[in-house]
Amino acid sequence: MSPVSRREADVRRILDEPQPSLPPDLCAEAVRRGGRRLRRRTAARRLMWLLLLAAVVALVVWMSVAQPWVEPPSETTPPLTGW
Repeated sequence: MSPVSRREADVRRILDEPQPSLPPDLCAEAVRRGGRRLRRRTAARRLMWLLLLAAVVALVVWMSVAQPWVEPPSETTPPLTGW
């Protein structure tokens, strides 16, 4: 018997055997788990958007208070008073 015909005979034997039965609640369990995963993913996405929004608001508030683009006053020369 050649390897090809032996392999073919094994496949035919496997296909002729009765197939194992699936648990009756398999579909319901898969739907339940998929729904839970979808809700968690949606909640995580909303949380990330909320954190991004909070970071942007904090940055805008800090920039409006600190004004980092303004050059600080020079303190290297004394003021010219009393001339």
